[in-house]
Formats: sequence, C-alpha cells, structure tokens
Amino acid sequence: MESETVFHTGYAALVGEPNVGKSTLMNAILNQKISIVTKKPQTTRHKIMGILSGENFQVIFLDTPGLISPKYLLQEVMMKFASSALDDADVVLFLVDAEKARSVGVQESARALEKVMSVHLPSAGKKTFLVINKIDRVEKSDVLPMIDGLRKAFPFDEILPISALNSFGTGELVATIVKYLPESPPFYPPDIVSDAPEKFFVSEIIREKIFEQFAQEIPYSTTVDIVAFTERTAKKHFISAEIFVERQSQKGILIGKKGAVLKKLGEQARTEIESFLGHAVFLELHVKVREKWRGSEAWLKRLGYGNQIKN
Repeated sequence: MESETVFHTGYAALVGEPNVGKSTLMNAILNQKISIVTKKPQTTRHKIMGILSGENFQVIFLDTPGLISPKYLLQEVMMKFASSALDDADVVLFLVDAEKARSVGVQESARALEKVMSVHLPSAGKKTFLVINKIDRVEKSDVLPMIDGLRKAFPFDEILPISALNSFGTGELVATIVKYLPESPPFYPPDIVSDAPEKFFVSEIIREKIFEQFAQEIPYSTTVDIVAFTERTAKKHFISAEIFVERQSQKGILIGKKGAVLKKLGEQARTEIESFLGHAVFLELHVKVREKWRGSEAWLKRLGYGNQIKN
C-alpha cells in the first residue's frame, strides 16, 4: 500500500530594507503581479499576502513594507505590518541587495545587516533565511565572498543568492522553504493567489501610477480610496476613486493644467486595471486635500490601517 504524500503548509515573511526587491520576488514566484513595484523606496505600505500552491505544499508569502525608522504615524503602522508578518511566519526571508553590498563593502554590509537583525530579530524558533537578491548586477566572483561575509551577521538557517527580476534561484528558494514548513493541509483553496479584495488591488494600481509619474514627496503624501466599485456584466465596470494629498499645491500638480495630468494618470491606471480584472472599466478619479492624513489616527483607520493602530 502506497503511503500518502506529505503536505506542507505555512507562512514565509519577506522582510528587509526598502528597495531590496521583496515585492518583485513575490510577484516572480507567483508568476503574477500581486504587489506593486516601483523604483522608489517604501512603495509597499501593507502586509500583502500571496499564495503559492503546489502538488504537496502551500506557501503563503507575506510581502511587507521596507524596514525603516518611522517618522510619522503611517510609517509606524507600516512597521507594525512588518512585525506582524514576522509573528505569523514559519520562515523569515531577510532580503539584501547584492549590488548595494558590493558598493559599500561586504564588511560594512555585514555590520548594517547585524544592526537590522538586532532590531527586527524574529521570535525564537523562527527559521531564518538570508536571501541575497540582485546577483545579476554583480560579478560571479563577488558572490561567494559576499555569502561568507554576510553569514557572520546572524546564524541564518539558509543563505541563497537569487535574482528576483530574472527568476534566477527562485525555484530553489521555494523548494528550500517547503522543507522547513510544518506538515499541514492547505489553508486556502489552490486556485486563489491572495486574500485581498479586488478593490484593494485597484487602489494599489492607481497608487503605483502615482509613484511612477511623480517625483519627490508627492507619492508619499498620496493615498487612494475606492469609493465605488460596481461590476456590470454587459457594460464597463464603474470605479470611482478619491486620491488624497496633504496640500493644495500637491492637488494642483496631480490635476495639471486643464486636468491633463490627472487624465494621463487615469488612462494609464485604467489600462492596467482592465488587464487585472479582465473587463472593461470606466474609471473616475477625484483629488482631495486632507491635511496631515499620514499622522491622523482617524484618517488612517478610515483608509484601512485601523487594525495596526492602538485605540
């Protein structure tokens, strides 16, 4: 009599400093865009779940905001999302940027990593990997000395060099994660890749386009609230979104002369939303000023951050 296949299920938290490629890695592993990605740091604000189901495993990835020292309430909330992911995780994946490590020197990178690990040390019993990303941007001869230098920062269970952008090493990474997950039936149906509603992804797509089109402080002072989402089988879906900024001058920049800038933003966002939903969309955008919303408990709760704010 053949024995039943052992099934492994668990959570893997993706953590690290801003711009190390956490969101790119999760998207590459899932072969689907779940987290928005831009060249600017601190794009991710939430804990975003991505679910990978295989024949004998289910890995629930948790993408998190980049680790920083918070300067206002929104950033404090972002760090709580990262901490909660560490609490939930069976395996913690600490990502570092190989190109940055090479540029500042391996010894300096090891000291910086040691400092980060001391502040954000996972709870006892957590299996912890060091994932060295962006190795496609360094010479092959740099990789082994980098591994040797960085392993001194913390007693990692595994160290894996990868290129998330090129999907190099991602298969080995997943296989290694599965080995450390507990035996358990799957937590989610095998045909879903996230637990977040479509409204959340629509708001994230709009916010991504803002990050791509605008410089300096505007993307960080902006958030998006979906106020209407009506699915219509025979007609275009109707979506109405409010874009909040903190100052009147920012509103003017977002709208542009005769609304030209906002129109361009809407066109780019609509195209990607339609691709994501697989349905034609009528997208309506409004820009509103909410002064200091990033430091307001009331506004952050309204915008979906309430479970990370103490009452």
